[in-house]
Amino acid sequence: MKSYYVDLHIHIGRSESGQAVKISAANNLTFFNIAHEAAVRKGMEIIGIIDCHSPSVQKDILTYLDRGEMVELEGGGIGYRDTTVLLGSEIEVREPGMGPAHLLAYMPNLEVMQGFTNWMKGYMKNVELSSQRIYVPARVLQEEVLGRGGILIPAHIFTPHKSVYGSATSRMENLLDLEGISAVELGLSADSEMAGLISELDPFTFITNSDAHSLGKIGREYNEIQLAAPTYDELVKALHRQEGRGVVANYGLNPRLGKYHRTYCSLCEAVLDEQEGTVERCADCGSNKIVRGVMDRILDLADRQEPYLPPYRPAYHFQVPLEFIPGLGPKKLNQLLHRFGTEMNVLHRTTQEELVSEVGEEIAAYLVDAREGTLSLEVGGGGRYGKVKNRS
Repeated sequence: MKSYYVDLHIHIGRSESGQAVKISAANNLTFFNIAHEAAVRKGMEIIGIIDCHSPSVQKDILTYLDRGEMVELEGGGIGYRDTTVLLGSEIEVREPGMGPAHLLAYMPNLEVMQGFTNWMKGYMKNVELSSQRIYVPARVLQEEVLGRGGILIPAHIFTPHKSVYGSATSRMENLLDLEGISAVELGLSADSEMAGLISELDPFTFITNSDAHSLGKIGREYNEIQLAAPTYDELVKALHRQEGRGVVANYGLNPRLGKYHRTYCSLCEAVLDEQEGTVERCADCGSNKIVRGVMDRILDLADRQEPYLPPYRPAYHFQVPLEFIPGLGPKKLNQLLHRFGTEMNVLHRTTQEELVSEVGEEIAAYLVDAREGTLSLEVGGGGRYGKVKNRS
């Protein structure tokens, strides 16, 4: 068994032919560029690219397979250098009387994904695009995914826009067959303790992913997963905690850095950082035009006073991405990567003395505090990220 760093939620902006895929994502987020960034700069050993249902993206994948620059792996997935790419799709469902929710579906190989695309064409307005609504019941989609040997994972389950708990329903069982869910994705504004207030989530493996819309955001949240090999089949075993495989650590933003952590007033733009209880009106201006934050939504749904963390729940480490570190601009980041190889090496495998020798004591101290979870943070909300407070 070996531990791998894994980020399973990365978007494609455009295909190499210029076809738009994820409208809100960067244009240089192509299949190849993502794989290269993950392998060379990030040090991410397994990634999930979740717009691989797009026919134009599939054409790009076939090009690299035909050239021999990438290879389909026995056990599922596509190999590029020392990184495995898993093929996924993010799909929007909406049941009568509910708001929209996004689901992640992963398939073992390109042929299966192509078949899935052909099925979705009959129920989707534009199968080329990311995160499109499918006009079938959520359980029908779930059955189709599982019937093809795929797995289904509800995406960013608490965010106020397009998630199971944030906008669709108060109980996941109202939307999906719980037996057919392989894991749940917490999202940038939640952690394991927060989710532990909801008993319905007890059986599930938690995963933390970047939901990257730019190359730089790859790996801002990720997982450490113990596998026998970096393949799709092994990941499925890990998510179901089978045969010694499993998620051994989640690395995520401190929820206070997440852009939907606390309730936000859309009138005066205040972030309402109450310590306890839910918020109905803005404390600053009195407006009821608020976007309920993840923490407040969880408090609404909680059926426990204290979080429950099952014995199989791994440690959740607050990870501050390098781009959040004050003073660490592109030039100094490139300096670190030139010396230590990848961001994972910088975050996990360097000493304070090594960091000081490259970027000086102040930035090195920020990096060590980030590693130890002791940075002082300003809370995020209403679509704005939190930030690391400068040292006084």
